[in-house]
Formats: sequence, structure tokens, C-alpha cells
Amino acid sequence: MQLADHFNEFLRTTVNLGQVKLDLLDTRVEAIYRALKADEEIGSLVLGKIPQGSWAHRTIIDPVGGTEFDADVMLLMAENPDWSQSPKTYIEEVYAALHRHSIYKDMPHSRKCRCVRLVYSNSMHVDIVPYVMLVDGREVIVNRDEDTWENTNSQGFSTWMRTQDQIAQGNLRKVIRLMKFLRDHKGSFTGTRSVILTTLLGNQVHAYKKFSDPGYYRDVPTALLHIVADLDTYLQANEIKPSVADPSGSGLTFDHRWEQNTYSYFRDRIHKHAAEIHDAYHAEDKDTSLRLWQNLFGPEFKAPVSATSGSKFPAAATTVTAVARPGRAG
Repeated sequence: MQLADHFNEFLRTTVNLGQVKLDLLDTRVEAIYRALKADEEIGSLVLGKIPQGSWAHRTIIDPVGGTEFDADVMLLMAENPDWSQSPKTYIEEVYAALHRHSIYKDMPHSRKCRCVRLVYSNSMHVDIVPYVMLVDGREVIVNRDEDTWENTNSQGFSTWMRTQDQIAQGNLRKVIRLMKFLRDHKGSFTGTRSVILTTLLGNQVHAYKKFSDPGYYRDVPTALLHIVADLDTYLQANEIKPSVADPSGSGLTFDHRWEQNTYSYFRDRIHKHAAEIHDAYHAEDKDTSLRLWQNLFGPEFKAPVSATSGSKFPAAATTVTAVARPGRAG
């Protein structure tokens, strides 16, 4: 059985990152931006900030066991001709600006390949990604390891995500959160990066699927059934790791973000989950269906409180945590 109300409750109470944490993230990112904007050395180059990744795409989930969650923000910076021979200077200078700040200098911060990471104790870390629009028209971020530019498309990924989610009748983002829950909380297909999982799931969504079945994505369990089954079909036809193109239109791929052994494990796990979802969805008996869904997602998958208590008052409408802003997984 579909148990769509159970899915809505499960997303609301267990999977989604809560609004309090999202508000805290907003506040902290704004404070970081103001600090960098006020810095005497690089402040004049700081032009704006753009949330990206799972935060921007509304696919962020509550972390395992209350551990810290992460969020990415692109820091729009003006091109500095003096740094043209060494793009990694942008990361070095953002790192130095945090190091000069009265508060952030005492917080853990480090330089990564494409960002500067600032860590808040026991709650979250923020990855600050310098983002530059070059005079030749290219949108780029920095690869510090190789000291080179990487093309990006700050709007393209968001546009693609919005389009695919609309085709899936607003259920793609929820399916992505559920699959990330299986990866992070149930230890399934560990090693598969979020941007790859998101792209592969999103690539399975097609408008033509609704020609013969208008309800193909009609609710969360039905969208989950079909998107994961279609992904399984794609993966089973590709024993060797296929190339995963960045759907933003940047011309890049995400191929460097996983290996053949990671892919093979992911392929096997999705095959197993597709069968589990099929059996739970098509079980005719409600108790059997609930048991099978709980075997997959755990005991937190259960009926809404109002449904179990028999209250005459309906449960509040499902709240989908949302940060409707443009961005791109990095």
C-alpha cells in the first residue's frame, strides 16, 4: 500500500532539516557575509552571496544522530587582475579574512579544494565557495589543488532541479531526501556523493512517462516507486560506471567524484531497494505494507499522530522545509 500520509509524517518529523536549524543557518551565513564584506583587505571585492547545494535545492536532511550538517554558499567576488596568475589566491584571501576577524579567528576554519570551511561546534559547518564572473564572460569557481578555474553555472542547476521537480509534481525533492536518508541514516550506498545521487535521480524524471500514466508521480510513494525503479533499470544496463554530466550545462561531469567500486556498490544497493520499495508499495494488506516500509526506513516510519489517536482534529499540513534560492551543488 502507498501509505502516503505516513510518508508525509516521516518526512516532516524525521527526514527534513527543521526550520529552527534553517533559520540559524540563514543567520550565520548572513553574519559571515557581513564580516567578509567589512574586511579591509577583500571587502571591496565581495559582491554577493548565493546559497548552493542541498540547502539551495531543498534536498538537505537532518544529520545522523544530531551531528553537524553542512551548507554551501557561493561568495560572489569581483575579479582581481593581480591574482590572475593564481586563482587559488581567492581561497587563500577568504581564509585570511576569517583569520583576521575577531570572532572567526578562534573558530575552526580550513582551506579545501574549492572552498573555505568554517565550523560551528556540534551543529554545522559552512563551506564558502569563491565565485567569480571573469571579464571573458565565464562563471568560475576555484580548484585550489590544481590552482585553476573551474567553469560553473550558478543558475543552471537550480533551473534543472526546478524543472524536474515540477514534472514530478513536486515530489522529486522529497524522493531525493528519502534516498539521502537511506544513505546517511541506514548506511546504504555510502560513498555516493549527494550531487551524483541528486543528478541520477533527477535524470530519471521525464514528462513522457505521464503520457500513458498521468499519475506516474502523483504522490511521494508513487514517485519513489517509479523514480527508483527507473534508476535501477538504468544502472543495471550499465555495469561499468557511466559518465554523469553536470545538468547545469557547465559542460563538466561529476565523474571524478566516485570510483568504479563505489559505483558497483551503489548499483547493487539500488537494485535491492527498488525490489523492497516494489514489495512494500504493492502489498495488499496494510499491516504487511507498513512492516515492509519500516524494514526499509526504520520504526520512525509510522502513521501521523492524528491517524493513530483518532482525534477529531486533522493533523497540520505537511511542512516542507524550503530555501527557495538559486545555486548549484559543489
